[in-house]
Amino acid sequence: MQVTETLNEGLKRGYAITVAAAELEAKVNEKLTEAQPEIEMKGFRKGKVPMALLKKQFGQRLMGEAMQESIDGAMNKHFEDSGDRPALQPEVKMTNEDWKEGDDIHVEMSYEKLPEIPDVDLSGIEVERLVVKADEASITEALESLASTAQDFEDKEGAAENDDQVVIDFLGKVDGEAFEGGAAEDYPLVLGSGSFIPGFEEQLVGLSAGDEKNVEVKFPEEYGAENLAGKDAVFECKVKAVKAPKAAEINDELATKFGAEDLDGLKGQISERLESEYAGAARQVMKRGMLDKLDALVSFDLPPSLVKAEADQIAHQLWHEENPEVEGHDHEKVEPTEEHNKLAERRVRLGLLLAETGRKAEVEVSDAEMTQAIMNQARQYPGQERQFFDFVRQNQQMQEQLRAPLFEDKVIDHIAENAKVTEKEVSKEELQSAIEALDEE
Repeated sequence: MQVTETLNEGLKRGYAITVAAAELEAKVNEKLTEAQPEIEMKGFRKGKVPMALLKKQFGQRLMGEAMQESIDGAMNKHFEDSGDRPALQPEVKMTNEDWKEGDDIHVEMSYEKLPEIPDVDLSGIEVERLVVKADEASITEALESLASTAQDFEDKEGAAENDDQVVIDFLGKVDGEAFEGGAAEDYPLVLGSGSFIPGFEEQLVGLSAGDEKNVEVKFPEEYGAENLAGKDAVFECKVKAVKAPKAAEINDELATKFGAEDLDGLKGQISERLESEYAGAARQVMKRGMLDKLDALVSFDLPPSLVKAEADQIAHQLWHEENPEVEGHDHEKVEPTEEHNKLAERRVRLGLLLAETGRKAEVEVSDAEMTQAIMNQARQYPGQERQFFDFVRQNQQMQEQLRAPLFEDKVIDHIAENAKVTEKEVSKEELQSAIEALDEE
């Protein structure tokens, strides 16, 4: 086997690979010899089929396998000897398309190698971590929000309004005939909740306790019960009570509804949750500052193919954000701007730097972390969690999409552990401003 360099320009590499016909034939004979003891053929005992007959029967298929194995072996040995790591899958093509058995194989391989990433003294990086404490006003606001979700209703005088609860008896009829499931007594209905079919709740607004009304509605065409879909209906309704919403009192009883022992315990839980949310937001600010410092520290050649692919993706994504009405991807190609290309260069440079930093630090994403990430993602598909979990397990590309952000976060943590990180206590408004500044950059 012979490998000859044909291109060495920047990060671009090209090689001509020649696999000798004798090498291919030897590999085919090796495969046949290995398989011969297990082969049975009419007229011959097991393992006694002549080699010539085996070659005639299986030689062509095994030649294809031998060719692929030889080319793959040559490529793997080249990368092992050279130390090159291709940025993308190498392009490989056979140049003697008129090849016939007995000829050498001539292959061209080209790729862009990953650049040498310079070492960075992480201890020289200085970043700031914003710290926000949960204040009483924020805790009180959260408590009031919880109280509103745990609201009760109390009797009121006068007409029902949106958000009021009406207690009703009703009987539904289609073409004058009552239908199954169309009647109830003492049913509590919150007006404006959208619990009933369109047009029903609106007609109860303005009624008082003791009022009766025939509510006329039309079942939606896509209604679940086929015998009612698209039909006109009349519901004979009697309002038995009108109740106004009343937020639950902020006390120990409210706390127990949300799993705390008492109000102080609930406040403690809220404080921890708020500060955890603040810490997550502050981490994003620190991460941007860290990436800015790293970006200013390093400079190296970038594989053009990676930059182009990233710029195309950025342009495509931003175009869809500006044109949300277009759901498909069959539109004209979106050409990246100079701004897109600069952003792509930054992302590729930092991506390569983080990947190399993680590799040298032996950062790994554990199976348990991957499983948790898949489960978190699966929760977005209620009722189909198992199918999604199995799909990801069988899809290498999806696994990489989930693994990449986990790996990056662990590398960021590694850098933070070795960098000079100072903490600065700020208000939640100042943190919010810092987050908004990230979106503007």
